[in-house]
Amino acid sequence: VFGRLNSTPDALFQSDAVKYAFIGLMRDLRGIAMSANSRRAYGFLFDWLYPAHMPILLKGLVHYADVPEVTTPLLKFVAELVLNKSQRLTFDSSSPNGILLFREVSRLIVAYGSRILPLSNKADMYTSKYKGISICLIILARALSGNFVNFGIFELYGDRALVDALDIIIKLMLSIPLGDIFAFRKVAVSYFAFLEALFNGHLSFVLNLDKTGLMLIFGSLESGIKDLSEKISSQCASAIDNLATFYFNHVTVGESVTSPAALRTVGLISEFRELFSRILRTLFEVVLLEDRGKQWDLGRAILSMILISEEAICYRATWTMLWMSNFELFSLFDLDVCKYEGSNFGIISTRQTPDTFSVLRQAYAKCDTYLGCKEQGQILPEPDQI
Repeated sequence: VFGRLNSTPDALFQSDAVKYAFIGLMRDLRGIAMSANSRRAYGFLFDWLYPAHMPILLKGLVHYADVPEVTTPLLKFVAELVLNKSQRLTFDSSSPNGILLFREVSRLIVAYGSRILPLSNKADMYTSKYKGISICLIILARALSGNFVNFGIFELYGDRALVDALDIIIKLMLSIPLGDIFAFRKVAVSYFAFLEALFNGHLSFVLNLDKTGLMLIFGSLESGIKDLSEKISSQCASAIDNLATFYFNHVTVGESVTSPAALRTVGLISEFRELFSRILRTLFEVVLLEDRGKQWDLGRAILSMILISEEAICYRATWTMLWMSNFELFSLFDLDVCKYEGSNFGIISTRQTPDTFSVLRQAYAKCDTYLGCKEQGQILPEPDQI
């Protein structure tokens, strides 16, 4: 089949006979890749595919980029090919196969993405566009987290395979409205899996994005934290934790902030201060108000955010936590006065209050108002005037 497809002229490549032969071939190859669970079996498959038969995949994407019935099985095969299950993609230390595999994957993603991105909207956006993008996100997420290639090699030798793949995938990802991401669950799963992998190992690329792209990404992470899927919520929290940890290690406790990535992080945290405040508050709300089975990732993100946040953000989130929990402890207090003294809040209790919830809500509102004045540079009112 490969021989016939390779010898088919470009003018005849889009015929029905070639199309159905190509679809069947991709499905068969995916089945073979799924069954190659051992390192030895996968090595045989890779040696057979590369370099002799890989060009036919690129040729198929070039000719059928706007035909989902062809691109879907092709992309699913590539997604299976880069899945490092049972550590089957463990090559010898002197072998360049990992680099060669990622380079081919990059070419396929760039070829597909550059052709699918300018396509106009259709009635069935999921089938015509979103499904292919979601599979590309899965491919790159698996490649980034597969641990079968040293990505520093590409920068060292000036190879743009990684940069080009990330650049086109970010454009594809941001072309999907946030509402559509959550409307199609498979798209949401692949979207946040990719963001987790991106923030885990390639944070410097994220920091170099423009303001619009960063706003969309961080806004989606904030929404993803509140998602009912624990997996998506944990992935968003993990991405936030990686960003906050990088800031803490390189800025908060770093000896000097000199690297471009660290300087960019400082500007990012300062520019999107209110957004990160909302994210921290959302994390508290999810942990305290919702019944989540997995709270490790959420709690880790909360700690990281607190460590890098300024006073106002920390105290606002802390008062949110106190408002939503510990009602029995604060039921003894009448929070009529809230003082802000340096780094401490002073709470004056005078009598027992029966309506604990309303009291805590009022106390939170007072502190929130006081902190809001402080953040905006306004004259701070006296505690009894708040």
